[in-house]
Amino acid sequence: MTPNTSASGASARVPGPVPVPGPGTVNWAAFRAAEPEFAATVERRFRLYRHQVLATVRQDGSPRVSGLETDFRFGEMLLGMMPRSRKALDLFRDPRFAIQANPGPDAEMADGDARVGGRAIEVTDPALLARFIEEATPPEPFHLFRVEITEVVHTGMDGERIVLRSWTPDRGMRTVRRGNEGPAV
Repeated sequence: MTPNTSASGASARVPGPVPVPGPGTVNWAAFRAAEPEFAATVERRFRLYRHQVLATVRQDGSPRVSGLETDFRFGEMLLGMMPRSRKALDLFRDPRFAIQANPGPDAEMADGDARVGGRAIEVTDPALLARFIEEATPPEPFHLFRVEITEVVHTGMDGERIVLRSWTPDRGMRTVRRGNEGPAV
């Protein structure tokens, strides 16, 4: 069996427009080249746990939240999923997504909180798929998407202040520090 095919060998890809990278997006390698320390922090946070939380857009426009495994290989952030799963169908129809790193078993989150937003582009290159199968040994068949980043966010604490670090391809890095000095609501 091969990626994106059923046991019969028939294509498991859903017909429709082929998503292409949009303006204001970059792959993981370009993000890492632009902000190596920040990229390492976010990648480390995603690697702490195997399962993450993916948000996609349903056919009716409402959000869908699903569990997912992420992988970092070949200069890409990769999203693998079962063929014709609802989340895969969502991404074929509308490639926009957000993925939240697993927060872990407690509220401490010593490594902070990380999320990535962007567009998921199906990997169709046979050589890259073969290399992925050889290295990652995923259950087959499967869909594999690479991430085109529109935003990366890491939230952490500095004493009593929340530190929000975000990066976009167009704006670059921004850091905001927030305290609890606002009025109670």
